[in-house]
Amino acid sequence: MTGADTAADLAARRGADDAVVYQPAEDSGLLAEAAVEVARGRVLEVGTGSGWVAAKVAAERDLDVVGSDLNPHAARAARERGVEGVVADLCAPFRENAFDAVCFNPPYLPTDPDNEWDDWMEHALSGGESGRELIEPFLADVGRVLAPGGVVLLLVSSLTGYDEVLALVDEAGFDHEAVVEESFPFETLTVLALRRA
Repeated sequence: MTGADTAADLAARRGADDAVVYQPAEDSGLLAEAAVEVARGRVLEVGTGSGWVAAKVAAERDLDVVGSDLNPHAARAARERGVEGVVADLCAPFRENAFDAVCFNPPYLPTDPDNEWDDWMEHALSGGESGRELIEPFLADVGRVLAPGGVVLLLVSSLTGYDEVLALVDEAGFDHEAVVEESFPFETLTVLALRRA
């Protein structure tokens, strides 16, 4: 889902059967493209949503992929796509050095707290007031679960402040390079490959 979606679009989607699980969109396609190109070994997709990205990586690269999400409906959707789906808050339950690649398309839409819905789609879309509410704790912990020589693939929207995210990446001790980028009328999406500095 891009920043071009209006509140009316989101409200209409909440009435749909699939509205409790984030469905593949342009950002999902970019993350999948980068992951198919870069991922290796054991892979974790944090915030897997429908499990589409995780399933694509598993199928196209024949890799062992785990899809995690705070939303139990999303974990079930990932399992239905043939991916190991688990309920998890970011990287919290995973052991040290467990994954060779970690992919994350975080909720990144800046959201006024007075206009949030407190439902599963809100959790999938809202990045808090800055758009970086989940990026910060993710970057603070992902290095723990990353195996030596591993890579993190992080999708970043220009709506969240690209330079601000890069500062957080540097603070977390990672080098970064853009793997894939696409511009839309209201935002630019970039997938960054992060490796320990």
